Amino acid sequence: MWTIVLLIFSNIFMTFAWYGHLKFRQEALWKVILVSWGIAFFEYCLQVPANRIGSEHFKPDQLKVIQEIVTLVVFGVFTTFYFGEHLRWNHGVAALLLVTAAFFVFHTW
Repeated sequence: MWTIVLLIFSNIFMTFAWYGHLKFRQEALWKVILVSWGIAFFEYCLQVPANRIGSEHFKPDQLKVIQEIVTLVVFGVFTTFYFGEHLRWNHGVAALLLVTAAFFVFHTW
């Protein structure tokens, strides 16, 4: 469970580092790069332990699928509240495909 919690928080930091600056287009690019790097530092402080802890229970491909699902869920919430975007039916289809990907990566054939 700690893996998922750490991944959620690391992805919140990284989403702000990658996309939060889009609301501040008037700022110089070098400034938003430095701020983004500063935010990304905290992402790595959570991401690395998440993968280290998770590797005790999951294979690397499983960790990656978990991380991608968490990333897209966090991004969906972020873009809805931060940018005021609306999720649509195609986002639901994409989520269903992610669940399908998780099924296949966690299923032993």
